[in-house]
Amino acid sequence: RDRSPSRGLGDVYKRQAVIRTFRQPAADNYKSCNLYSFLTTIHQFYGGIYMWDQHMHCMFSGDSDADPVLMINSAINKGLDGICFTDHLDYDYKEEPGLFDLDIAAYEKRIKRLAIVLKEKGCPLNIHWGIEIGLQPHITDKNNEVTKKYPFDLVIGSSHVVNGIDPYYPAFYKGKTEHEAYTEYFESILDNLHSGADFDVYGHIDYVVRYGPDKNKYYSYEKYADIIDAILKEIISQGKGIELNTAGFKYGLGHPNPTEDVLKRYHELGGEIITVGADAHKPEHVAYDFDKVSNILKDAGFMYYTVFENRVPAFIKL
Repeated sequence: RDRSPSRGLGDVYKRQAVIRTFRQPAADNYKSCNLYSFLTTIHQFYGGIYMWDQHMHCMFSGDSDADPVLMINSAINKGLDGICFTDHLDYDYKEEPGLFDLDIAAYEKRIKRLAIVLKEKGCPLNIHWGIEIGLQPHITDKNNEVTKKYPFDLVIGSSHVVNGIDPYYPAFYKGKTEHEAYTEYFESILDNLHSGADFDVYGHIDYVVRYGPDKNKYYSYEKYADIIDAILKEIISQGKGIELNTAGFKYGLGHPNPTEDVLKRYHELGGEIITVGADAHKPEHVAYDFDKVSNILKDAGFMYYTVFENRVPAFIKL
């Protein structure tokens, strides 16, 4: 979930004069721009990230009001190779019923139309269409109906609700020690993995540390190694993957989700599929702290990351 304050582009990017010349007032107005020349200019003078951001949200998610065009513009400005929209679908979200329902047909139409328009205008940015599904064992069949019905490029499965409560809310931690709350969260991931849920990568495996009373101050992989190892082994055995989610830096954790030690352990256990995403809900958070990604992955033992198209993984060298 995203309720964090924005961080201004001026804090990170020294590209403002160029960026301002590109932004368009009309939602789909790319007709007056030579996008290829624009991208060439960006890369030549400022350098590009040359990666894919495969976890982002726009106005179709209940916790975002971002215009997808502005998300795309941000990706172009930052020199990404590609993006994948992954808007939320969380059935049975008790705290705010209906908040994370998703108009999938409208969402698909909008994103695919934008992808076609940009391709026709010569933009080399690749735009994929995916979904982030909130996993709970009792709604597995309902979720799986969605993933089978629609032609997503990527399905992220995430644990946003544990025994009826989102760990975003203080009520989840009431009457529990931090260790008990975090263990309950990790156990819920195992429950979801054993439910037959259909997804490609498990999202932000240690999501709970974003919102715990002390966040990640006392958290480490070592404290939860047994259950985290069980999670990683089960993901690997199912032929699925995990993601490196850079939103942990945005939330002030100083680490990605999951933390670097978890990423390293995943690789040691034989994990190969790993996507990268910033979990952006606003344009300024697209590719957040992606300058750290390559070194994090290499330090964990990876020489590539994964991009999904039509739910088929491809491996891209770092």
